[in-house]
Amino acid sequence: MSDVDLDVNLADFQVAVLDESRTRPVVVDFWAPWCGPCKSLKPILEKLAAEYGGKFRLAKVNADDNQALSQQYGVRGIPAVKAFVNGEMVDEFSGALPEAEVRAFLDRLVPGPAEDLRAQAAAAHTAGDHGAALQLLAEASKLDPSHIGVRLDAAEIMLDLNEADEAQRLLGSVPDDADPRVAQLKARLQFMAAADADEGALQTRIAADGNDLDARLALANLAIAGQRYEDGMEQLLEIVRRDRAFQDDIGRKTLLSVFNLLGGGELVSRYRRLLASVLN
Repeated sequence: MSDVDLDVNLADFQVAVLDESRTRPVVVDFWAPWCGPCKSLKPILEKLAAEYGGKFRLAKVNADDNQALSQQYGVRGIPAVKAFVNGEMVDEFSGALPEAEVRAFLDRLVPGPAEDLRAQAAAAHTAGDHGAALQLLAEASKLDPSHIGVRLDAAEIMLDLNEADEAQRLLGSVPDDADPRVAQLKARLQFMAAADADEGALQTRIAADGNDLDARLALANLAIAGQRYEDGMEQLLEIVRRDRAFQDDIGRKTLLSVFNLLGGGELVSRYRRLLASVLN
């Protein structure tokens, strides 16, 4: 047992977790000996606690032996991980996440030197200085080569610069399930290829033949690449209406990519309902 990684129970939870969290973040792992996923997550947490060198404390609570604590903190299934800062629970997850996602969870609690550089890069990007932003991200990557957020930030800038090949290389180095941004950025990459299409010619083709679904698909991709999302989604919905089987259900699949790209909001909700209505 160490000051970084220790077993905690009801008697010492106040001191070991709540009081300690006023000095540094404390991550509490609610587990049980019979829990299979707990056996997968526990060594990941222990490894990262050692790797982070005391920047956070890992407190492990046997949920079976400490049911009052489990009830107090809303543990409904295990493993359940709760993060505490300044005596309050500030973040949580449940289930046995892969190491990359656990690391991302910890990085939100324990910003390292790479995070300072990421913040500076974000400011430079917002100001339009893409070169400075990329240089700062390169320095951040040297400090933390495994930092997924740094690679995704760089990929986003490359997409803004229409550098599709480099964006694809960066995105290819990140697992799909590592961060919700991966799906969004891959969706952006998918639509970039449409940016050079002739919109007028496509409109003429559709006016001449409403069932020219190739033209509708190209026009949808062009609109989405230009961030005219509603125009693009309307064309995709029309493809689904006219021929669900076209190009192996490409209308519906591309709509799902747009939903990933936008992430949420009223427009996505509306077109989810419209798509469901068409499908049913």
